[in-house]
This record gives sequence, structure tokens and C-alpha cells, in this order.
Amino acid sequence: MMITITNAAAICNLGDNLDEIFQNLTAGKLTDFKVTSPLPEITSEKYNIRCNRMLLHCLNQIKPDISRLIEKYGKKKIGVVIATTNTGIDKFEITHNYELLKMSNPAEFLKEYLGLEGLFCGVSTACSSGIKAFSIAQKWIESGLCDAVIAGGADELSKFPLAGFKSLEVLSDKRSNPFSKNVTGINISEAAALFVLEKENKGIKVLGLGETSDAYHISTPNPDGEEAAKAMLNALKEANLNPSNIDYINLHGTGTLANDTMEANAVSKIFDGKTPVSATKPLTGHCLGAAASIETAICYELLSNNKNILPPHIYDGEYNPDIPKLNLVSKNTKVNEVKNVMCNAFGFGGTNAVIILGK
Repeated sequence: MMITITNAAAICNLGDNLDEIFQNLTAGKLTDFKVTSPLPEITSEKYNIRCNRMLLHCLNQIKPDISRLIEKYGKKKIGVVIATTNTGIDKFEITHNYELLKMSNPAEFLKEYLGLEGLFCGVSTACSSGIKAFSIAQKWIESGLCDAVIAGGADELSKFPLAGFKSLEVLSDKRSNPFSKNVTGINISEAAALFVLEKENKGIKVLGLGETSDAYHISTPNPDGEEAAKAMLNALKEANLNPSNIDYINLHGTGTLANDTMEANAVSKIFDGKTPVSATKPLTGHCLGAAASIETAICYELLSNNKNILPPHIYDGEYNPDIPKLNLVSKNTKVNEVKNVMCNAFGFGGTNAVIILGK
């Protein structure tokens, strides 16, 4: 069963709505990796964390659609699934309130805030979480448990993951430089995105989802990219598309040598090197549990508003000669039409997730 995104909203360092984010992204605007927009307040101490405040900001942008969902389907048939990895860990260290640590806290917050009575859950599969949320939503709708799902992801800047990535020696104090011979490492950022998912004909279709697992190493992907390539093939098979039907790929593109090598190998196994690709993390930063959510939102915006300019790949231009060559999108690359796009997400533990969106 095909599900449709009937509306979406997002916030990140590049802007407080999808249009602004996309404009700044395609312009190659360089900013600090932090959301600076004012965020709505939350009175409940159980839910008063930055993740939820960013989600509420997104929710406020699509309020009419949420009201329509409740009127159309009822409160029991609308699910909520939200991806995250940090929730409120920094605030927990101060308050010792374990509710703030629950990976289901953001999803539960939205459910309670909207007065819904259906399913809710959190997803925490590292950087693939945002696409995994779509997979769960699809299963809920296919099974008849839900008629609509509010899906998305949110993660806030936190000392805990910053310390973790520093200990792994992959955290960079320079802007990330994916697929360059001069890789610098990752930049941690924050973001939130929400999607309204229904069985509708009008909207951007979730054509295919692909999931695999490396079972290779807890923090390093298998360099040959075999399972990541299988995830792309699985998504293509579900979408009933050939590689040549994909007009653009948003790469995971963390800017570490391990990820660059794996992803270049994986993409080159499936695609011929001509498909336009880019990593948007040099501009948005790596938003961890919300990374795949904000990148899917970028792909949604590319399709939904008939944008004729592709997200650029911002790096130093010195491609790593030791990995397969990819067709990295240059700044101001315009196209006649984009019909189908792919978004990749690969996380710790070898968790791979791929989504294909289409008009």
C-alpha cells in the first residue's frame, strides 16, 4: 500500500520553515549549527524539552491539517511516531526526571498535546531513525491500525553525543567536507520535522522504503557498502523503479572517511555515476535522530513545490581519488523536472534505511 505525505513542516539552523530552509540550502548559506528561531513554551515539566519545543513549532505550521485529520479519522485512528536519539538528556542531568530520557517522550508529547487516543512510539536507531519512522507509519496504515500517522523526528544539541563523537575522534571543529580527500569529520546540529501521512492520491508519495543491517561493527559501516546497496535496491523494488528513474539522491554524507567510502561504494553498485547526488550535512549539520527527517523534508520540498534547483554539495572540490566517483551537484544546478528522489540514512550498528519519494 502506498502512503502519501499530505503536508510537512521543519525547523533547523537554516530556517524555521521548509521554504526558508530550501532557499538557504540551495544558496549554500553557511550558518552556525544551532536553531536560533524563538520556540514555543511548554508548561508541563514532563515534556518541557527542546526536542518537543521544536516539534511544537513544526506542529503549529500545519495546525489546519491536524484539525482536518482529527475531524476526518477521529482521535483513535491517528498514530504518532517520532524519531530521536537524545530526547532531554541534558535536562535530565539537572532534574533527574527519567521521563525526559524516554525515547517515546516526543511522540507521547504530541499525542497528549493533540488529545489523540491511538498508537504512539519513539524510534531510536541512530541516524536511520527518521526513515524508520516512515516504515513504522506505513505498517500501521497498511494493517488498518491507523488511518493517518503524524511521523517525524527531533533531536537537540546535547553534551552527551558531542562527548561521544569526540571520543571516537570523528567530531570536527571545521565544516564537514564529505567525499573530499581532505575529510574533517562531522558537525553535530539540531532539527525537527513533521509529516502528515495518509492513504491519499494528492500529495508526495512514499514510493519505496528499504531497510537492511550490516551486523559488521557497532560504530563503523562495512566499507564495501553491500547492505547499504541492498537497502537502496529494496526501496527501488518496492517503488517499482529502476535506478535510471531516480532524479536525485540525498546522501547520508557525514564527512568521515568510513562513511564516505561505504556510501560511495554502495551508490556505485546501483547507479552509473551520472545520477545527481549531494550531501546536505555541510549546511544543516548532522542532526542525529532527526538527520533523516530533515533530509527527507528537503526532498519533500524539492518535489512538492516544483523546485527546479537541486540541493548543492558544498565541499572543497578535491574529490577523494580512492573512492568511486559520484556526480556531486554543483551550486546553482537547475533541472527541468524532478519526479523521483532517494534519501539515504545509515546509522551506528549498521542500520541502513532508504526512502524514495515521488510525485
